Amino acid sequence: MTAAQTWSEMDVKIIAILRGITPDETPDMVRGLLAAGVRAIEIPLNSPDPLTSIKRAAEIARAHGPCLIGAGTVLEPGQVAEIRSVGGTLVVSPDVNEAVVRATVQAGMASFPGVFTATEAHRAIRLGATGLKFFPAALIGPGGIAAIRATLPATVDICVVGGVGAADFAGYRQSGVTGYGLGTNLYRPGDSASEVAERASEAVDAFRAAYPA
Repeated sequence: MTAAQTWSEMDVKIIAILRGITPDETPDMVRGLLAAGVRAIEIPLNSPDPLTSIKRAAEIARAHGPCLIGAGTVLEPGQVAEIRSVGGTLVVSPDVNEAVVRATVQAGMASFPGVFTATEAHRAIRLGATGLKFFPAALIGPGGIAAIRATLPATVDICVVGGVGAADFAGYRQSGVTGYGLGTNLYRPGDSASEVAERASEAVDAFRAAYPA
């Protein structure tokens, strides 16, 4: 199964963003997220020793079935190879960097470039992105995303990140959103694994309520 297929078949499309996590914190945090039902985890490259954390997370996730583990804030195509070398299958970028998206797709990894406009969204689709990361979602809002969504292929996955929490899932679903990246409302450096797991469980329950099978 490809990384893109893994994302497509996930019943809960939540990406947990662990910005600032350390390698020592990673195992317990990842186990808690996986137990809560989260199957996609992003460790931004501006975290301490991110590749070590990604490697540890990927090793743990192998025992939980199809998962996506990888990096965010990916700015250079060379970083894609580094992420893949430690077992990563997910690349999240803040922009539509053609070289990064192409390298990700060619490596068989899931690509989620950041977009804010229809122009950026269509460019990312043409490059073969797995899905679109609308950021910061709180600024464009459900209405703005719905307007752009109307111009996109129906099969495109739209994720929203930035100022969006579990309470917003139902509203964004009406705008055609299919997935969510949860950052500081799920994890902040210093939070315990149990705290994050509890928030993740609540988010998973909210997703399933908003997106019944």
